[in-house]
Amino acid sequence: MIKNIIFDFGDIFINLDKKATYSELEKLGVSKITDEMIDVAYRYERGLISTDEFIGFFRKKFKVAKEDLVFAWNSILLDFPLRRLVFLKELVKSKKYRLFLLSNTNDLHISSVKKSLGTEFYNEFKSCFEQFYLSHEIHFKKPDTAIYEFVLNENNLIADETLFVDDLKENTDAANKLGIHTWNLIPGKEDITELFTKKHI
Repeated sequence: MIKNIIFDFGDIFINLDKKATYSELEKLGVSKITDEMIDVAYRYERGLISTDEFIGFFRKKFKVAKEDLVFAWNSILLDFPLRRLVFLKELVKSKKYRLFLLSNTNDLHISSVKKSLGTEFYNEFKSCFEQFYLSHEIHFKKPDTAIYEFVLNENNLIADETLFVDDLKENTDAANKLGIHTWNLIPGKEDITELFTKKHI
C-alpha cells in the first residue's frame, strides 16, 4: 500500500524545453558540449560550486556576457499549469499520503522559477510538501543511489510503501532498484493530474 509519494519537479509540475539551453548556447558560439562542461554543470547541480564559479567558468571559456549566459541557462524553464497545483492541493487535503519533492536543480533555476511564478505561487507550491529536497542544497543528485537512500532514511520511509514520479527513466530505474515503486511519466503524453486515473496508486 502506497503511503508516501516523492515527486520530481521539472516536466512533472513545471514544463521544460530541454533543448532550449543548448540552442541558446549555440547562438553564443558554444558549438560543442564537452565532458568538462558537463562535469561543471553536474557539480553545480550538487551545490559543490557557487553560481559565481559556474558562470565564471563559461565566461572565461567562451567570453560571453553574464546576462546572456543566465538567459541561456534558464531558457529550459517554461510554464507551470495551474491545474497541477490545484491537483496537488487536493492531494494534500486528502491527508492520505506523505508528500515529498526531490529535484535535480540549481540556484539559478530556482531563482528564475521564484521570479516567474511569483513568491505567493511558489510558496503555496512548496508548502504542499513535507520536505522539499533540491539537489544543490542536499549535495546529492539523481540517479545516484545515495539520494534515494537519503530521502528514505531522513523520513523513515519504507521503500515498498513509497511511489517516486519522475520523467527520466534512469531516475526511476535507480529508485526501483531500492524497492521503491515508480512512475516514469512521459511529458506530453501523460500528466501528473492523471496519477489516479492511470492507476499508479
